[in-house]
Amino acid sequence: MRFIETWIPSTLVSIRDLAPGIREFLIKPDRFDVTGYPVGSHINVSVNVGGQPETRSYSLVGEASPDGFKIAVRRADDSRGGSRYMWSLQPGARLDITQPASLLAVDWSREKYCLIAGGIGITPILGAAQALARRGADVVLHYAVRSRGEAAYLDELAATLGDRLVVHAGDEGRRLDLDGLFASLPQGTLALFCGPMRMLDAARHAWIEAGHPLPDLRYETFGSSGTLPTETFRVRLRDSDVELEIPRERSMLDVLNATGHEVLFDCKRGECGLCAIDVVAVDGQIDHRDVFFSDHEKQSNHKICACVSRARGTITVDTLLRADAV
Repeated sequence: MRFIETWIPSTLVSIRDLAPGIREFLIKPDRFDVTGYPVGSHINVSVNVGGQPETRSYSLVGEASPDGFKIAVRRADDSRGGSRYMWSLQPGARLDITQPASLLAVDWSREKYCLIAGGIGITPILGAAQALARRGADVVLHYAVRSRGEAAYLDELAATLGDRLVVHAGDEGRRLDLDGLFASLPQGTLALFCGPMRMLDAARHAWIEAGHPLPDLRYETFGSSGTLPTETFRVRLRDSDVELEIPRERSMLDVLNATGHEVLFDCKRGECGLCAIDVVAVDGQIDHRDVFFSDHEKQSNHKICACVSRARGTITVDTLLRADAV
């Protein structure tokens, strides 16, 4: 497994409001080893949602600091409850976290870099901007937000990038044109992206349409975003009388495993596909929030990543676990 969760007792040192609905948390492990971590790293945080222990994943903001790990959390009342828990904490609170891990491989030998962030997706991109600027790389960051007032880390980004920071604020009529942007980039440009799922889907299509190889578009994901609102749905198990309710604050993976219907998993971010299970029937609509399956596979609705994807209505699945199997 790539993600081995070794939990580290830590203290919430401080909090800081960055923008309406976005709060920064400085967390310091009890035994803090101040070493660098790869660009795009995240940590898992143990949270309590509705009296149940849950795990949430947050990108680390900026490069390594002796002060501790920084994360920024957007308060989302329509999410699964992790942000509400984090926002309830005060300095001095005790937390369990994991060591930083990253899947965002950066090729530092490229001649040109294009960074794209959508909203809270700026969190892993800030560290990439700092690292590339420090290396003297040819880099431009396109930051898409609804308004400048909702944009976190603008001062830090301006100090790092100067006029290489381009803010696309919707209320200023300056929306990000991914098709035009990617068509203007020379071949060999490495793009690093983080944003909501709809924006990622649009970026992938625009990147391919512009003739760039898909491996040159690298991205960090946050699996809480989807095309449908986060709501309660139901899961039936094939060839059984079992029907489970998946509340809005819990994942299908967590509910299945908690009730003894074992599903393998690893990343819990919709990236590795290990938790994918067969879908037998759909009475409603599936909201695929993973980046593992292709567009065609998502449209077929034959499988679902249980860790992040959700549904509206009821779906019937086959976990392949047989109670009478020896």
